[in-house]
Amino acid sequence: MAVPKRKVSGARRDKRRSSHWKLAIPGVVACPKCGEPRLPHRACKACGFYNGREVIAVESAK
Repeated sequence: MAVPKRKVSGARRDKRRSSHWKLAIPGVVACPKCGEPRLPHRACKACGFYNGREVIAVESAK
């Protein structure tokens, strides 16, 4: 049977496993109210609207 001759070092093991846990970049969508980019299923930081209604009181920019 094939058996490893030596112990695999932690650095070598971790380098091999590094690509297994890559996170996907979350999709960014445009806010339908103001057009600013925002994360889906979250209120817009620019205008404070979510699902067609204001949920955060945001002071408007000049």
